[in-house]
Amino acid sequence: MKTLSEFRIPFVGLKEGKHQFDFQIDKKFFDAFEYDEFEEVDFKISLALTKKSTLLELDFVVDGTVNVPCDLTAEEFDLEVSGAFTLIVKFGETFNNDLEDLLVLPHDAYQVEVQQYIYELIVLSVPQKRIKPGAQRTASASDKNVTKKLEKKNSGTKQNDPRWDQLKQLLDKK
Repeated sequence: MKTLSEFRIPFVGLKEGKHQFDFQIDKKFFDAFEYDEFEEVDFKISLALTKKSTLLELDFVVDGTVNVPCDLTAEEFDLEVSGAFTLIVKFGETFNNDLEDLLVLPHDAYQVEVQQYIYELIVLSVPQKRIKPGAQRTASASDKNVTKKLEKKNSGTKQNDPRWDQLKQLLDKK
């Protein structure tokens, strides 16, 4: 991963209270992560940083589109994506990011890097199943051939197994 400096937020000089940061995300952002699943990307990230005396609260909101192939038709289309995530930043002796929604920075830290959190928010907000609006599964030629063979096989005269007839007679006697 290549670190991008525009995603470092210096919080030392900020007053207590709410501060707004906005980011525009495009394909270059994902190139820094060597992530090539998306063809075209256009996202707006809204980050509300609330500085308190002992911690920071970061509220991420993502809205945008990503160009992906349809799972049914394989045609490219723009998929609308939105998501939200809240990160709490506390201060301690050492750096710790083991929990997904809690980050511990050393007491001498003066900035927080949000690049990884934005990346994960976008990637996890894109649904696993990607279906173009209005797309319907169409039967392929091989599907049609299999269907015809099954219909042909089943259309012949049905021969009952005599053992089933005997079992049915037992049920009828009850």
